[in-house]
This record gives sequence, C-alpha cells and structure tokens, in this order.
Amino acid sequence: MWRRLGCFAGRGVSVASILVPPKAALGFLLSVLASLGAVVAVFQWGCAADLLGVHQTSPIMSMMPIFMVGVVFGLAMDYEIFLVTRMCEAHVHGESPREAVVTGFRHGARVVTAAIIMISVFVGFIGSNEAMVKMIGFGLAIAVFFDTFIVRMTIVPAILALLGNRAWWLPKGSTGRSPTRFPAHGSADGRPATQQTRSTALPLAARCRCRLAATTSTT
Repeated sequence: MWRRLGCFAGRGVSVASILVPPKAALGFLLSVLASLGAVVAVFQWGCAADLLGVHQTSPIMSMMPIFMVGVVFGLAMDYEIFLVTRMCEAHVHGESPREAVVTGFRHGARVVTAAIIMISVFVGFIGSNEAMVKMIGFGLAIAVFFDTFIVRMTIVPAILALLGNRAWWLPKGSTGRSPTRFPAHGSADGRPATQQTRSTALPLAARCRCRLAATTSTT
C-alpha cells in the first residue's frame, strides 16, 4: 500500500501536477468497482448468465477482489501514463491546457490498441468450463474496457480540460524537480515563443516520460 502511495506522489512531481495522482487513483477505484459490480450481477445474481454460459450462480470468490485490484492497478496506471505524459509534453512545449489535452488524446491510439488486445485475451477465458477462470476472464475484460474507454479516454481528458491551468499546478517548493513549463504560445519570461524556445523545451518534455516510467516500474 505504501509503495503505491509513493508511486502516486512521485507521479505528481513527474508530471508537474498535484491533481493528476488523485484523479488517477479515483479512476482506478471506479474501474474496479464497475468490474466487480458486473461480476456480481452475472455470476451471483444471474443477470445475462445464459449468454455467458453460467449454468449455476454462486457467491463471488474471496480472492476475486484481491486479484482484480492487483491486475487492474497495473493496467490502469499504464494507460494513464500513455495519455498524460503526451499531454505533459505538449504543455511543456508551450501549448495551452486544452490544446495539450487534445494533442495527448490524439496520440492515444496505442492505448486503444493495447486495450483491444487485452480485452480479446480475457474474453477468451470466458469460454472455459471452469467457473473461476470464466469469472476472472469476464471481470478483467470488463475492467479493461471500462478503464480504457470510459475512464482514461473520456473522463480523464474531460477533467483535465475543465481544470485548465489548475490541472498542472504544483506547489512552489516542488517546481525545482519538475519539468520547466512555458506559458501558452510564449517563453518563460512572457516573450513570444520562438523555435529556439521550443527546441530547449524538448529535453524537458522527454523527462516527463522518463520520470513517469521510473515511478511506475517501482509498483
């Protein structure tokens, strides 16, 4: 638990934002609750059980929530990194908060591709005759679908767009360890952005991805 809290704290410094880690954690919890709710509805209450080949309902296994939390946490944080790091890079380059969100979302095709592959793998488990394997496959497929298409690619960009500049706010005492950011269409001292200004921001933008990858590898 403490390692995961440390991961969230490190991620906040890495992307120069104190609001990104709580948002990522809440999205992760939302995905876990949605997937567990779907598992309970099908395997315990019998909703659409015939369509999935569930012949007999039973209580959910005690290990199911633990297993779901562990797997979904890793997947959710990976997808969060894929999207938010690109937004961080765009913001470092001088784009406004809304433009940075659009740029990061536009380059999120790899998130969709990875999610489709994972969903296809987990859906294959549903055809098993073992109730435990069927339950795990269904729960993980729902979790990946919900986390990718509902949380990371719908809720996250909407929240960042609504927050605007506040989405990338960080206390002054931590700015020395975060990537330098330039105002929208301008340099650090307010002058219009030039090609030299944007070129000097490139290594700093690359540090967003490197720092996020380092914090996630510790989970």
